[in-house]
Amino acid sequence: MSSPLAPARPTRISLAVRDSSTMLQRNLLRARRYPSGTLNLLLTPVMLLLLFVYIFGDTMSAGIGGGGADRSEYIAYLVPGLLLMTIGSTTIGAAVSVAMDMSEGIIARFRTMAIHRGSVLIGHVVGSVLQCVLSVVFVGAIAVAIGFRSTDATALEWIAAFGLLVLFSLALTWIAVGMGLVSPNAEAASNTAMPLIFLPLISSTFVPIDAMPGWFQPIAEYQPFTPAIETLRGLLLGTEIGHNGWLAIAWCLGLTVLGYRWSKASFNRDPK
Repeated sequence: MSSPLAPARPTRISLAVRDSSTMLQRNLLRARRYPSGTLNLLLTPVMLLLLFVYIFGDTMSAGIGGGGADRSEYIAYLVPGLLLMTIGSTTIGAAVSVAMDMSEGIIARFRTMAIHRGSVLIGHVVGSVLQCVLSVVFVGAIAVAIGFRSTDATALEWIAAFGLLVLFSLALTWIAVGMGLVSPNAEAASNTAMPLIFLPLISSTFVPIDAMPGWFQPIAEYQPFTPAIETLRGLLLGTEIGHNGWLAIAWCLGLTVLGYRWSKASFNRDPK
């Protein structure tokens, strides 16, 4: 009979939380030690923001709002898409990080340790989502510095926009983790995850869907990024959201479930 003064045994949930927190600290520490990786992933959206505002801004704005928009209006149009593109580029780091752990043998070592099995992936996912949020704040600050304003958005709309960004980060991170698990090395993981940067280029990030060729419009309209971009524009700029809100949520939930199941199956597969 156990003593009433004996400490209670930790539950399965408490063990999962403890081990996941440890893995999260490990990934955040590695990100802090090697900040160049995150900064390199941020270069693409930042450079595109500056390029399309200061080089192509006057020309591109001619296609916004019936041809009567100026550069400031194009900045407002561009920024929501660039914020989501920032998430896409940042999550590539998760794919590379997971692939490094797999190729360097640390995952095999974790398999032999008395830790919660899923904590390794949870640490990568939570760490990547936090990096995505910080990256979005960084790119958003640059956008505000060059003229982006959202004066009509209410506090509730700002909260909804932030929630959408976090949900989108979670969805793409699980997909990126799956890509990292099936890649033989970090270089392959980086190449495999390139669609996370490529898809925003063929969305409504830079020009309206109506300005694209007719045969291409359905591809651009119903891919994951465009509904999320249009929803974010509606929340921050007051434009019409329509069916894009439900499409964005459906894409996020679908990609999260798909990425989670893919990652779990790949991680649990016996190593060769």
